[in-house]
Amino acid sequence: MKADKEELKKKLTPIQYTVTQEEATEQPFTGEYDDFYEEGIYVDIVSGEPLFSSKDKYDAGCGWPAFSKPITKAEIKEKEDKSLSRTRIEVRSAQADSHLGHVFEDGPVETGGLRYCINAAALKFIPAKELKEKGYGEYQSLFE
Repeated sequence: MKADKEELKKKLTPIQYTVTQEEATEQPFTGEYDDFYEEGIYVDIVSGEPLFSSKDKYDAGCGWPAFSKPITKAEIKEKEDKSLSRTRIEVRSAQADSHLGHVFEDGPVETGGLRYCINAAALKFIPAKELKEKGYGEYQSLFE
């Protein structure tokens, strides 16, 4: 369910708003989670829905956080994107319908071959040691 645009403009930074609500892309190598490898999960900055685990994050050298898979496929939706000269697959959060980034088939073969190239501005990081207190206790087992 989409949140009210005016409320979101108050809650989010300008880059978080333009990325999640207007399908913008942050500049490569500028997002706070590009070169970041602490244990925990990444949630949608808009809704807080769990999206990706640090266990599936890797350095793709592309300038954006890259993941081999989402925590569950149910938390994301994919949609064809023809906004550039080539067709890409856009990744959006299932509940809030936030634009997250794109998925490509050039990821590590040993983890399934996918690269979820995600804008850091669309994410909020929840450290593994804080999962329970922040309401994400069911994901603690990912880090035990």
